[in-house]
Amino acid sequence: MSDYMVRATGAGAQIRAFACTTKGVVEAARQAHNTSPVVTAALGRLLSAGVMMGGMQKGEEDLVTLQIKGDGPVGGLLVTADSKGGVKGYANVPDVILPANALGKLDVAGAVGQGSLSVIKDMGLKEPYVGQTLLQTSEIAEDLTYYFAASEQVPSSVGLGVLMERDNQVRQAGGFIVQLMPFAEEAVIRRLEQNLGKITSVTALLDQGNTPEQMLEQILEGLECELTDTTPVSFSCNCSKERIEKVLISLGKKEIQDMIDEGQEIQVNCHFCNTNYEFSVEELKAIYRKSRLP
Repeated sequence: MSDYMVRATGAGAQIRAFACTTKGVVEAARQAHNTSPVVTAALGRLLSAGVMMGGMQKGEEDLVTLQIKGDGPVGGLLVTADSKGGVKGYANVPDVILPANALGKLDVAGAVGQGSLSVIKDMGLKEPYVGQTLLQTSEIAEDLTYYFAASEQVPSSVGLGVLMERDNQVRQAGGFIVQLMPFAEEAVIRRLEQNLGKITSVTALLDQGNTPEQMLEQILEGLECELTDTTPVSFSCNCSKERIEKVLISLGKKEIQDMIDEGQEIQVNCHFCNTNYEFSVEELKAIYRKSRLP
């Protein structure tokens, strides 16, 4: 099954909801960055959240960036998503190995540690919107639930999960975000809370064969779940040699000349997808000629 996200409303638009399956996205990130199981789980949860929060944006060119900075061994996580189902991301330290937590699960909270969550929305305005909250549990889903309530004043429930195979490949990944509109009635809120109380975990639902649509039908049971659209999602990076060349040009003639003087080709790495781009001395000389900066 290919990765995709669904949107839905409930209770006559008193609720809006998103759900996604992202096994391919998370596996692509694992392969690109050679992440350990606990880092795959942490990054995978944030990638799934990014997919859905990207889908909340209205404009074609809108971007949302989720950044976690923690004092745990992983250091930090960064994910950027667009409004069309594209997402990319990386962990500062991809190879962290930790023992299981007290529940016998991958210790995402231990890997992340204490710190902050920032949400940056670039909507083509002069300045991007930036919201920031302190991490509450460092399990990521609960931290985003808190972020929505504290920073955007939107009561929300966020579920995220990544399940690994014994050979470290991704078995299941996905999530949901359910949000109450300001005019939600008490009876609707009570029913939604009851439904959410029956949900064991995202990965359990996915591993039982539930689709994102079926996840939302369970969460919105008795609340007139209306599926509105479906969007394919993928791990995709828009880096290219041409883009990297523009970055090098922006460094200015002195920096480029220093590279040329070294007399060796240089390698530039894209953090998001871990692709390496090589530039020969001759290519650097051509870039030098294009540079207008001193």
